[in-house]
Amino acid sequence: MPRRFVDLSIYLENDVQSDPPGFSPRIEYIRHQQSAADVVKFFPGLKEEDLPDAEGWAVENVTLNTHNGTHLDAPYHFHSTMNHGERAWTIDEVPLDWCFGDGVKLDFTRFPDGYVVTDKDVEAELKRIGYELKEHDIVVVNTAAGKAYGQPSYVSTGCGMGYKATMYLLERGVRVTGTDAWSWDAPFVHTAEKFKDSHDASLIWEGHKAGRHIGYCHLEKLHNLEVLPPFGFTISCFPHKIRGASAGWTRAVAIFEE
Repeated sequence: MPRRFVDLSIYLENDVQSDPPGFSPRIEYIRHQQSAADVVKFFPGLKEEDLPDAEGWAVENVTLNTHNGTHLDAPYHFHSTMNHGERAWTIDEVPLDWCFGDGVKLDFTRFPDGYVVTDKDVEAELKRIGYELKEHDIVVVNTAAGKAYGQPSYVSTGCGMGYKATMYLLERGVRVTGTDAWSWDAPFVHTAEKFKDSHDASLIWEGHKAGRHIGYCHLEKLHNLEVLPPFGFTISCFPHKIRGASAGWTRAVAIFEE
């Protein structure tokens, strides 16, 4: 059966606004001519001019953290425990069957920056698209941040998923969620304003912290969600296997059977 693929991942690249200042990845590109001197070290008697066109190999040195680029957060990122007290899984312990499943897209692009999505909002959107959640669906939310990617405002753009909205999904068997924003939660700059007025620490990272009660993963910095229909596709999002880590980079893809 023919398949169509939609890339849901952003690039790892220099000089594009994808993280707060000081948190961006850095890529050093070593070109063919530059590496010729390294190649000859492996072969005594070989000279650089002996190589075809005096060229070696292309290599890149990358400096990044596990939350750069499109990535899958493990329960360990959110808290040291999950499921009301169990040790939280690191990314190398996340079940692979969580990372391949039927995709569902919720459109929250209409919500203002900093808005915290509620369980009622999720319920209303599922009713609008005519979909009933089932176990192991992968639910992604399309926010205003998707179109702001690469702009200085990206990190502060879009709505976030609150505790009740997240639990609504988890209580129905969803174990992987995702967003095109920098964070599953509302941007910090907006939450900081609310905290300044209320001094209520439960507002901070409330969607992430739902993992204390039901362990789950979520994808951050997804891309192209606006081209997806509400459902009718599969999502593949297997993370890089980093021992004991809080997240792993992933090439998230939507697959359509045609």
